[in-house]
Amino acid sequence: MVPFGGFHMPVQYTGLTVSQSHTFTREHCSIFDVSHMVQRWFEGKGAISFLQRITPSDPAALQDNHSTLSCLLHADGSGGIVDDTIITRIKPDSFYVVTNAACRDKDNYYLDQELAKWNAEPDHEDLQVVQGQRPGWGLVALQGPGAEAVLAPLLEAGQDLKTVYFGQSFSTRLRLPGKQLGAEVLISRGGYTGEDGFEISIHPADTVPVTEALLASGGPDKVKLAGLGARDSLRLEAGMCLYGHDLDDTTTPVEAALSWIIPPSRRKPEAGFYGAEVIARQLVPKSKGGSGVTRRRVGLLVEGAPAREGAEIVDANDKTVSLGSVTSGCPSPTLGKNIAMGYIKDGFHKAGTQVAVLVRGRPRAAVVAKMPFVPSKYWKPT
Repeated sequence: MVPFGGFHMPVQYTGLTVSQSHTFTREHCSIFDVSHMVQRWFEGKGAISFLQRITPSDPAALQDNHSTLSCLLHADGSGGIVDDTIITRIKPDSFYVVTNAACRDKDNYYLDQELAKWNAEPDHEDLQVVQGQRPGWGLVALQGPGAEAVLAPLLEAGQDLKTVYFGQSFSTRLRLPGKQLGAEVLISRGGYTGEDGFEISIHPADTVPVTEALLASGGPDKVKLAGLGARDSLRLEAGMCLYGHDLDDTTTPVEAALSWIIPPSRRKPEAGFYGAEVIARQLVPKSKGGSGVTRRRVGLLVEGAPAREGAEIVDANDKTVSLGSVTSGCPSPTLGKNIAMGYIKDGFHKAGTQVAVLVRGRPRAAVVAKMPFVPSKYWKPT
């Protein structure tokens, strides 16, 4: 057990090493207790416009029960990321927003300040927004190719998971041990591993029974509990960021290779979100009249010893020339290679570029690689 985000969290569970748990998830499915994440609600006639101010996304374009990856942006116009987040539109003026536990205090302060400012503005009298959290609620991630087969038997009659695609959600009640239906849960198709899977928001009284029902549904050969260790290596193979490591207050979405979260309609200086002018200029390379960026998040394949956070990336031909640094790294159980991600000087970011990484002071050959390192297997329409 280790302290994480104000909770004591398991790195692994008895019976499997971290690597074995990782592989089991890729081949079958695992249950991750992610109840430490902060589950928030924003409601009111101004909810869409408020979220359009503090994120680069366009929640107005989301259909009900659809979600998007996004980020909260600093109000100073720098384009820096306060936190990354998932935004789900539940109803026209109601949004479910999940943020990181490690950023809880910072996010609470930021959102309280921004919401107070929004509601106090004279022209927002009819656009008031209220926010709430779900303290004590469970959040369980069922991840892996067998996730659908494990979850399906617990659903109410008539519900078909085949029609629920990646980035979609629905509310239902699950059959608990004893076959009684529990309280309503919110099930979202997606996750943090690159595999097919579901994240289930659960009433506090039902979190343990729902977890037990999932374990019983699959049995020990098809579903197991997994901890932070496997979660980290799985998300790294999937090329996903961890805030405080791969993202921070100084990072912009463009630098972080997250430009794809900004829809075309919002890629202009007058888009109205915090940092829009900076981000719009960064989206355009210098050669085409924009500012571009000086660094970019990339994937790396590293020879020899694995590169960890803080390892320096240097020129392959001149080890005295610094190009950037590693932000996350580990051996990949799936690939049998050492993988990492980090920020590298613009111009060295293209896949196939040979560089070196200083691991405990010793240069190790590395090559810039495309992410995800392992192909994603999300359930999407064909």
